[in-house]
Amino acid sequence: MSNGLEKVVQMGWDGHKTFSRVSGRDASGAVVWRERVEHRDLRALRQQLRRWPRGIPVVLEATFGWGWMTDELAAAGLDPHLAHSGKLAEWRRARRLAKSNRLDSDLLSELPSQRPNWWEVWLAPPAVREQRESMRHRAGMVQFQTALKNRVHAVLHRHGILHEHSDLFGVKGRRFLNQLLAEPNEVRVARGDRPLPDTARFALAGCLRQLDQARGEIAAATRGLRREVRGSPAAQRLRTIPGISWVLAHTIMAEIGRIERFATARHLASYSLMAPIAHDSGEELPDATPHGRHVGHVGRRTLKWAWIEAAHNAVRSGGRFKDLFDRRTNGGKRDRNRGYIAVGHELCRVAYVLIKKEIDFVDNPSPRPGSDRSRRQRIARSGTGQPDRPMADPAACGEVQTSS
Repeated sequence: MSNGLEKVVQMGWDGHKTFSRVSGRDASGAVVWRERVEHRDLRALRQQLRRWPRGIPVVLEATFGWGWMTDELAAAGLDPHLAHSGKLAEWRRARRLAKSNRLDSDLLSELPSQRPNWWEVWLAPPAVREQRESMRHRAGMVQFQTALKNRVHAVLHRHGILHEHSDLFGVKGRRFLNQLLAEPNEVRVARGDRPLPDTARFALAGCLRQLDQARGEIAAATRGLRREVRGSPAAQRLRTIPGISWVLAHTIMAEIGRIERFATARHLASYSLMAPIAHDSGEELPDATPHGRHVGHVGRRTLKWAWIEAAHNAVRSGGRFKDLFDRRTNGGKRDRNRGYIAVGHELCRVAYVLIKKEIDFVDNPSPRPGSDRSRRQRIARSGTGQPDRPMADPAACGEVQTSS
């Protein structure tokens, strides 16, 4: 099929670490061309891509490594698109197809002609991918720091060494650990404390050295995130919302990418895994607690984490979000997790409005004209039927009331 390239109108690209398999279909939908692309020689790869027809849609699966592939395809004049991996796998199973490199590229090459584009996901531009790279680097270093702290706790626990510090890695806690490493076992035994073997001492010292390095990396990454947030007006507006810190503002903006791709706040909440999904079936009981309702599982889990973290912070800070949490949880006495989800959903909705309309957060915004809240305020403000003119005091006006 190497001679059918001139007939190709759409392509499917099955990417791997060192190579890719590409299939092309003609206007009738038949596979007329297949080719293997090697990744090791970048110059040869670019020459190979330049031989392909310009403007041809090429569909890739949204798996690891798609970023640089789409950049090379776009630079060669092709039209890259991303396909949802989960939807593609379900489609393959529904058609009872086997899985191989050739069949995967053939399956991907069918997608450009599918209408509507149920398979397509957003292809993030390089600027957004760079934002996510810095955010994920910091998140990875924080996870590494947590793992090191857990290992330190495990070393002390294995050898029965107890302490009274609430934060073992604070100033007093680090002083205790340094003294533990510097103090000979003979001194500890004479004082009645348990000794620390040399192997455990070596492991503890190594963990503390790596912990200091990890803290330096996290501090440098955090300074970089703050610079990016200060340079982004949208992120600065997010910072006006109670509960959203520097790191959360950068995380939310990096994961959202472009707010224009969400038609409503509901779409953003669904993408953020903050929109409840119902799986109710059977007999309906209006007075019973609903069952089978939960947040989604397919979306940006990092965004879900960010909204839940912001919800905890917002509830602690008080205000309207604390009131919402108390209403949903009966003052924090029941369903606390559902309460935080409700607050996170509201934070997501508010953030969408702020970014979309380019406004700052106001804790008690003025009511919209025509809303129930606006009508209630007008009625409470006046008894004359004229909202802008309160009822006048007859005595103040010098009027004399006559008896009937």
